Amino acid sequence: MRQLLLDLSAQQPPTFDTFVTGQNAELLQRLQDIAAAHAQPTLNDRFIYLWGETGAGKTHLLHSLVQKVPSGSRLISADADDGAFDYDPAIQCYLLDDCEQLPPASQIAAFALFNQIRELGGYLVSAGAQPPAQLQVREDLRTRLGWGLIYQVHGLTDDEKIAALTQSAQARGMTVSAGILSYLLTHYRRDMPSLSRMLDALDRYSLETKRPITLPLLRDLLQQEAENETP
Repeated sequence: MRQLLLDLSAQQPPTFDTFVTGQNAELLQRLQDIAAAHAQPTLNDRFIYLWGETGAGKTHLLHSLVQKVPSGSRLISADADDGAFDYDPAIQCYLLDDCEQLPPASQIAAFALFNQIRELGGYLVSAGAQPPAQLQVREDLRTRLGWGLIYQVHGLTDDEKIAALTQSAQARGMTVSAGILSYLLTHYRRDMPSLSRMLDALDRYSLETKRPITLPLLRDLLQQEAENETP
């Protein structure tokens, strides 16, 4: 049988609609209000810091804001050049990802941007792997990042992941048993973007091979993925 080429890296841009809420309803609503310009923020409310484990959805939420406010937002990665931190009055939302990875020069630039936003207007939504108090960054920047609202982005429980994947499969017209999804959770990456892409691949593989979605089919697909990742 010829090897099926899997494009598991391909994905649609993250949006609020594809974010599985779980225990993050308050945070999601606040970010949606910002995107819709419904919020009437106090000074502190204009600075939001998200933290949580890898795969919890921090970057997904930042990219979702970009999708909602494309001309008035700027996503700043930890390795961005200094120009990315320049203040622009046309920008409504500055989105700073991976704060724990900011190099020294970018920490200085981020501190300066914070002060400009505070004085001139706008939002700064930042994200990191740890709460602000635990970040290994400059003390002045650490203090600023902890000055506004702080939200832990809670990852989904296994039951919530299975429920979300089941709903996604049903929306595609797929029939996937809970046992197959449980096997996927224990034998593949556990973050929702990866699981969703594998669900897409499983659907395509079933159609390609004209086989029903069963545990043996999933095992074959996971084996092919493992072989593709082997150098």
